[in-house]
Amino acid sequence: MEKSKKVKFKVNELEKVTRRRFISTAGVVASTAVAAPAILRSGLAYAAGRPIKLGYISPKTGPLAPFAEADDFVIAGIRSALKDGIKIGSQVHPIEIFVKDTQSNPNRCAEVASELILKNKVDILMGAGTPETTNPLSDQAEVNEVPCITSDAPWQPYFFGRGGNPAKGFDWTYHFFWGLEDVIAVFLNLWNSLDTNKVVGALWPNDSDGNAWGDKKLGFPPVLAAKGFKLIDTGRYQQPNNDFSAQIFAFKKAKVEIVSGVMIPPDFTTFWTQAAQQGFKPKAVTVGKALLFPAAIEALGDRGAGLSSEVWWTPSHPFRSSLTGDSAGQLAAAYEKNTGKQWTQPIGFRHALFEVAANVLGRTKDVNSPKSIVQAIADTKLDTIVGRVHWGGKPVKNVSKTPLVGGQWVRGSKHKYDLQVVNNKTATNIPVKGVMKPI
Repeated sequence: MEKSKKVKFKVNELEKVTRRRFISTAGVVASTAVAAPAILRSGLAYAAGRPIKLGYISPKTGPLAPFAEADDFVIAGIRSALKDGIKIGSQVHPIEIFVKDTQSNPNRCAEVASELILKNKVDILMGAGTPETTNPLSDQAEVNEVPCITSDAPWQPYFFGRGGNPAKGFDWTYHFFWGLEDVIAVFLNLWNSLDTNKVVGALWPNDSDGNAWGDKKLGFPPVLAAKGFKLIDTGRYQQPNNDFSAQIFAFKKAKVEIVSGVMIPPDFTTFWTQAAQQGFKPKAVTVGKALLFPAAIEALGDRGAGLSSEVWWTPSHPFRSSLTGDSAGQLAAAYEKNTGKQWTQPIGFRHALFEVAANVLGRTKDVNSPKSIVQAIADTKLDTIVGRVHWGGKPVKNVSKTPLVGGQWVRGSKHKYDLQVVNNKTATNIPVKGVMKPI
């Protein structure tokens, strides 16, 4: 795709967002903030400043749609929390949020990112939902010199997948999430708690995540070998995939007792259905991406129990929103009450993106300068509903890491399945709710 020409924008200066309670309402995603002549607060009149524009991108449709299931709820709540705008000196600025759907397509992601930058002229670009979302939009922000914040993708596929140089980093794009070193440690902790033959069958697709997870230097292979595990890697498969017979045959032949990978939900459903049909019964199935969401587990019928994955966020995480004061449990409960659906992990990280954006704008010294905004991003030290976000140069300039633990799906009471944290050795402040068991 041809790169868009560079553009720069001017915005008005912001100060710290006034905390307010989160008003949980699901609603339409359109934005219609309008500046009034004046706003009265605490008996003082403030002039109305021009709207501040935030652009947000996620995969609302397509195979990655589970990552964006909670978007409408979160964005409606953020709009409600910021409905009176943000005070900056003698002015109050309305907040406009522009939302775009990637349709789970990286090329479309780049297109809508360019549209938000060039047409809507957003002041900060944001996005989440695997490297297929974070990378294209971040590349557009970098080339157009627009401040950008992303999440929901392991940092190595995000950083190295974009050609990042650890010695230099990027100028305009910043990311918060965990890394491969964290998910590898979590998976090993889960497997070491079981009695297995330590033979692992890998299901890694030919995409940014799959190539990173299967990388012979930075991914799972060298660590598994060092820890005494035998890896059965049948190579990268193309997704979507409607036939995993070759992989299942290889796993049965090698007596695989642990299956791992990073798959889109439809592909895992296909694999797990065919595994049953072909008599393949591993003791542990620990897969990233596909096994994160309640709807995806319920779609497996009675074969969802015992599956395991990494856990980024739960209602039990001991964190609160810097924007609303709500706890993780309160935010998850509000989601369930307002949508009738079971809580899902991306809720916390979607909310945290807007926490960070609001905090950044409040600290920006000259919001007429995009460079000043991006400097405020780099200087962030904020306790959010997903933990502390701080770009302090480690592991690389543009990445702030958040905690990760291990979980397993079990039969529930309120819901068909519940995701329980069963291992917290990598983040002991996250409470454990159960014990890892073989399928």
